[in-house]
Amino acid sequence: MPDAAPLSPATIVVSAGRPARTQAGPVNPPIVLSSTYVSQGAVPDGELFYARADTETWHPFEETLGALEGSAHPAVLLGSGMAAIAAALSLLPPGGRVVVPRHAYNVTVAHAHDLAARTGAQVTVVDVADTEAVVAAVRGDGPDGDGSPAAMLWVESPTNPMLEVADVPALVEAAHAVGALVAVDNTFATPLGQQPLALGADVVVHSVTKYLAGHSDVVLGAALSDDPALHAALRRYRTLHGAIAGPTEAWLALRGVRTLALRVERSQANAAELARRLAEHPGVAQVRHPSLPDDPGHARAAAQMRGFGSILGVRPHGGVDAADALVAAVRLWVPATSLGGVESSLERRRRFPLETASVPEDLLRLSVGVEDVEDLWRDLDQALRAATGVTG
Repeated sequence: MPDAAPLSPATIVVSAGRPARTQAGPVNPPIVLSSTYVSQGAVPDGELFYARADTETWHPFEETLGALEGSAHPAVLLGSGMAAIAAALSLLPPGGRVVVPRHAYNVTVAHAHDLAARTGAQVTVVDVADTEAVVAAVRGDGPDGDGSPAAMLWVESPTNPMLEVADVPALVEAAHAVGALVAVDNTFATPLGQQPLALGADVVVHSVTKYLAGHSDVVLGAALSDDPALHAALRRYRTLHGAIAGPTEAWLALRGVRTLALRVERSQANAAELARRLAEHPGVAQVRHPSLPDDPGHARAAAQMRGFGSILGVRPHGGVDAADALVAAVRLWVPATSLGGVESSLERRRRFPLETASVPEDLLRLSVGVEDVEDLWRDLDQALRAATGVTG
C-alpha cells in the first residue's frame, strides 16, 4: 500500500506483526518454545541468547501494540498488568513524589504507597477530574504541598472504577512544566479510544489481560514510551525483575488483539445503550458512563477520546444489600473480577479490602461484552427488579 495512506487502527490490529510474505510462508507468527538460544562468543546487541532477556514470540504483539499507540518503539510486553505498572513506577527517582488519582486501580495505589515505604518516595493522592487540584499537587502548591514539584504524575482516564475523565493534555502540560514524567494507564480506553503518547504522555501502560487480549484467558501487561532512554529502562526492568511473558500467552494475546476493533465497537455500542436505559430505570439510583450527556466526564471524553468505553458504574436503590442481590440474580452476566472480555461481567468493587474508601459501598462495575444487547438488558432488568423490589 502507498506510504502516503496511513492505515486505520481497525486495519492495524489485523495487519501488524505479521511474518514477512514469502512463498509458502505462514500467515501467522509461530510460537517458539525455547528458553535459550545457540550462542557463543560476544553477544551482539539485539541478538537472542536467553528468553528472559528477549524472545521472538514477544515481537509481533509488541510491534502491533506499538503501532496502535503510535509509538516510536515497540511495546515492552510484561508478565501482568501490575508488572507493567511496577515497571513504569520504577522510573520514579529515589525520594521523588508521585501524584496518583484517588480512584485509580486499587493495586496501583497500594503499590505506590508500598514503593514509598520502601524507598522514601512520596505519594500525593488527588481527584484526577479536578484539573486545578491536580496541577497544584504537581507543582507542590496548596495546603499539603511544600513547594517542591512532583517527579511523576500518574493518570487513569477513565478511572477504575469511578469513570472520572481527566483533562489529559492540560495535566501533561502542567507536569512537563515542572519536569515531571507523565504515565497514563490506558487500559479502559484502549489505543482505539485514545493515544496518550499523542497527547504528550511519557509512558503508557496496559493490562493486556483486559481488552487487548480480550478473552479472559491470559494475564499480561505492556508498557510503551517514545523516549529511547525510558523505553530502554522499561526493558531493563523486565529483564532484571524477571517480569516476563510466556510465549504461549504472548501468542494468545496477539490472536486476541486481531478482533479488538470489532469487539470494542460492539461492546461500546452495547454499553452506551445500556447506560441510556439504566439511567431511566426505577431501580437505579445512579449510573456513570461518559456517553451520557449529563455525565461529569462527557464533554472531556467527547473532546479527547474516540468512543466512550465499555465500562459502566451502577448504584441500585437499596444500597449494598440490593447491589449484592443484583449480582446474585443475574444469569447471563458473569459475577467476576477483571474486565474487557467478550463476556459481560459485573462485581461490587468495595468487596475488596484494598478498594479506596471513597468508592461507594454499593457501586457495581459492569464490563459490557459483545452479546446481544437485548439479552443483556433483559437479564439486568429482571435482576434489578428482583434486587430492588421495583415494579412497572
